[in-house]
Amino acid sequence: MKLGVICDGISRDLAHAIDIMDEFDLEYAELQFVGDTEVGDHSAQEIADINQLLRDRGKPVSCLSRHVFAGTTAQNRPGDALHSQHMDALKRVIDMAHVVGSPLVRIMTQKKEQILWGKNGAEKWNVAHGAWDTMAPMIAPAVELAKAEGITLAMETGNGTMVNSNYTARKLIDELDAKDTLKVLWDPGNNCWCHERAYPDGYDEVRGGYLGHIHIKDVYVDTPRATLELRKMGSGQLGPLFQPMADALRKDGYQDVISFESVYHPGNGDFEAGFRDCIGTFKQIFG
Repeated sequence: MKLGVICDGISRDLAHAIDIMDEFDLEYAELQFVGDTEVGDHSAQEIADINQLLRDRGKPVSCLSRHVFAGTTAQNRPGDALHSQHMDALKRVIDMAHVVGSPLVRIMTQKKEQILWGKNGAEKWNVAHGAWDTMAPMIAPAVELAKAEGITLAMETGNGTMVNSNYTARKLIDELDAKDTLKVLWDPGNNCWCHERAYPDGYDEVRGGYLGHIHIKDVYVDTPRATLELRKMGSGQLGPLFQPMADALRKDGYQDVISFESVYHPGNGDFEAGFRDCIGTFKQIFG
């Protein structure tokens, strides 16, 4: 399988992040922030410089990961000011993707409403009525733009977004009939917040052509206490599931990139140290 890293998890200094990638033989660069600037906000010259650095160092780009649609809610509508702002940003990221050769551009979804569907009375008293129905119209223009631009969108399963599980990601893709253009960016660590078990449950949802990209980190969630703890890879609640996930991906012939998400630190704020603590386990399991 193809392995990479979200570079700014190591450092926003892309040259330094690439040095660390070389040290650990990681090939694919996922870009989110380069310097203090989020992808989609760099100047044409900055993009040219980023592209030249990546090509000189032999690092293909797996995904450009801007937080497109993050912060929108069920009250937003297509074409309103906030939606238009995000669509403009998406266009800029797609333009950058063409320059740096990224096959994927990440999008997010609206802020989470907790209960979307219900039965036996809950459908009347507990459901956030109509919230889910606002989703497809918000995402459809992004899908049409991506089709026109020849780019695939990777929709991340976020821990605070309407699509926060592989089940909801697949459901939205099916409603949009967009399986050719919109893929799931599976972050099983994020999905822990909604208690979707990564394997076999979560993985089974994205079999059959829905999966486009993967983020890997380990976590421990305490939903009643609204607390998320990032953990050294293998020591969180995903620890026992990583190997069966990797085995299933190999068996099914997964050909896309798995990005290590370096967001853990060992208690001292040193994220590069956290990366070094985890990367051996990541490569052993998924390499």
